[in-house]
Amino acid sequence: MITLSVNKKTYQLDVDPNMPLLWAIRDVIGLTGTKYGCGAAQCGACMVHLNGEAVFSCVTPVSRAVGQQVITIEGLSAGNDHPLQLAWQELDVPQCGYCHSGQLMSAAVLLRENPNPTDEDIDQAMAGNICRCGTYSRIRKAIHHAAELQKNGK
Repeated sequence: MITLSVNKKTYQLDVDPNMPLLWAIRDVIGLTGTKYGCGAAQCGACMVHLNGEAVFSCVTPVSRAVGQQVITIEGLSAGNDHPLQLAWQELDVPQCGYCHSGQLMSAAVLLRENPNPTDEDIDQAMAGNICRCGTYSRIRKAIHHAAELQKNGK
């Protein structure tokens, strides 16, 4: 049995320790906001936080998450009111929406570490996330908007 803490809840999982964290989150725990994209840590659709750092869950073994805090898109905020989620909604960022849980998770780490990012900071921080619909300019604009919301305490 493997014990995982996901979104501040404890789960006992009977899985192979080498199983990718993504599959434990989606298929065993049932949290489907984290997406499978490439399976090779190239697209970012599977991004989650492991002790506050953005990681590709498709290549992270479950064993690495034991004793750690895992946060998925479902745990980013209690009521979908994280400044990034609000900015994404206000600016109508997603087109198909498939990549955006990973985009949001990467952007959340960026804003925590750099509350006033430049365009270059955003581009560097988001380089591990691919949007097949090409909404990059809206993503950048939303991150800037979220930074403002965060400054204003929203």
